[in-house]
Amino acid sequence: MIKALIFDLDNTLLRADKTMSEYTGRVLVRCRERGIHVFAASARPERTIREFGIFDEFEALVTLNGARVLTPGRELVNAIGRESGRRIVAGLLQISGAVVSVEMSGGIYASAPIPEWNANVFTGFPGLPDGTLYKVLVSGAKEREVRAAATEDTYFTAIEGGRLYQLMSREATKWNGVREMLGAFGLIPEECAFFGDDFDDVECVKNCGVGVAMENAIDEVKAVADAIAGHCDDDGAARFVEERIL
Repeated sequence: MIKALIFDLDNTLLRADKTMSEYTGRVLVRCRERGIHVFAASARPERTIREFGIFDEFEALVTLNGARVLTPGRELVNAIGRESGRRIVAGLLQISGAVVSVEMSGGIYASAPIPEWNANVFTGFPGLPDGTLYKVLVSGAKEREVRAAATEDTYFTAIEGGRLYQLMSREATKWNGVREMLGAFGLIPEECAFFGDDFDDVECVKNCGVGVAMENAIDEVKAVADAIAGHCDDDGAARFVEERIL
């Protein structure tokens, strides 16, 4: 019996235009009415989830790929140490054409304008803005270049088809965040269904009781999934829940 649903957001619960349909919202309400917990696990920071107007849809959230886990009455932080952060940023800034940004507790700061993120341009790199460092992101770099800049206490993943890399604390993974979130509710992974589409979702899709890949998911997610839902633009996750779980 499925007791909890865990959704990635971008290109999973959300459509490609970053909206959630009214239909999907109604399905989530029905889940909660039936006593099924509804959680999210996303690479996004809390602030953008709030901007989308969907934050209150979830009883608990893994944000920033596990750098922050929000459960009732508790916030768990898995941050990058500032010295490691400075070393990473310094290395990435040596890459010709790279744009580096850091996700801090006070917002996102970048080495060049990134209008789509509304990032603050920071002129003090490789120093860091004040606050907690959750994540370092870089575009315009190759995997070998990112690997060379990573420190022993961090790891990196490719997102958006390899257009962007993100570096995080080794403790900050979606799977670690999901386990922490479920433990706060007395749940085990076998009681949950996880929906995802990208590299960061592979471990969760593989290890939860029912792992669901979106039709638009990368092959690596589909390879470990128990089932395939429809495309995110067709409300595939919500339709799967309505037809197979409710």
